[in-house]
Amino acid sequence: MGNAVELEVGDRTVRLSNPEKVYFPERGLTKLDVAQYYLAVGEGVLRGLRDRPTTLERYPDGVDGESFFQKRAPKYLPDWIPTAHIAFPSGRSADEMCPTEVAAVLWAANLGCLTFHPWPVRREDTDRPDELRIDLDPQPGTDYGDAVAAAHQLHELLDGLGLRGWPKTSGGRGLHVFVPIEARWTFTEVRRCAIAIGRELEQRMPGRVTTKWWKEERGERIFFDYNQTARDRTIASAYSVRPRPHAPVSAPLRWEELDSADPRDFDIVTMPARYAELGDVHHDMDERRFVLDPVLELAERQERDHGLGDMPYPPDYPKMPGEPKRVQPSRAKREE
Repeated sequence: MGNAVELEVGDRTVRLSNPEKVYFPERGLTKLDVAQYYLAVGEGVLRGLRDRPTTLERYPDGVDGESFFQKRAPKYLPDWIPTAHIAFPSGRSADEMCPTEVAAVLWAANLGCLTFHPWPVRREDTDRPDELRIDLDPQPGTDYGDAVAAAHQLHELLDGLGLRGWPKTSGGRGLHVFVPIEARWTFTEVRRCAIAIGRELEQRMPGRVTTKWWKEERGERIFFDYNQTARDRTIASAYSVRPRPHAPVSAPLRWEELDSADPRDFDIVTMPARYAELGDVHHDMDERRFVLDPVLELAERQERDHGLGDMPYPPDYPKMPGEPKRVQPSRAKREE
């Protein structure tokens, strides 16, 4: 595999073992290629991770090998990488690493981490999100173009609520939109806001967007995954490498780029040149944080006027107060 190499990252030196190990066989891209990519976009990826408890999606033998999610910080975590204590819905808890410098990203890449999954909280308060994250997920029969159409409508909707969103590719066919918010609301309240926005978008785009949790009900529509705002649900960070054969990345975009962008154009080979030319196009994302009061008012109107309350949580969650029956419709009919 070759001897280890040392990479200079700011004031630190990060050791990279087995740099020639192939991580993406289809393109012959190696562990060193991944590390050099993260070094090239370092400040951009750190912006999305800084001070956030972060789960590592590791592929120590490349994308064709076995993988796992590492939530708990490794015992051999360097003392210069801080951690935060987080609580899971199950009642269990863990200490997760919280990157505060680019060297931490490279250190994790040496472990085979391709994708970083940061929580929407900062380590000083792990119970109150400072981001509302929206996942527009194309279902079978739909594609990136359908996600773009939904994103444009979402953009108008957010503007009307006094919010600003920052879009990025998922690394696949979908889109993510992040809204920085004041860290005043609980996970439950932020999730309620996501549901309200999803229902409003669904109403504006009937037959094209759905909030239906059960796959059998979604049809050929863009799924607005409101449960990505539930505690311990995370979305790949901006600039994260995604574990697909062509080594794509989750690419931050400007709104005016959505129509002309092709998600396959953004990978670990092409993104460094874009970053060198444009820098981080989301660099100003943390300059202002928005309030959710208008969205909570929308949620209250939906419940008061239309009887629209809570929606199902993921199956691994404990039953939540006010949650409707958590059973897929076809099974419920069989049990009647």
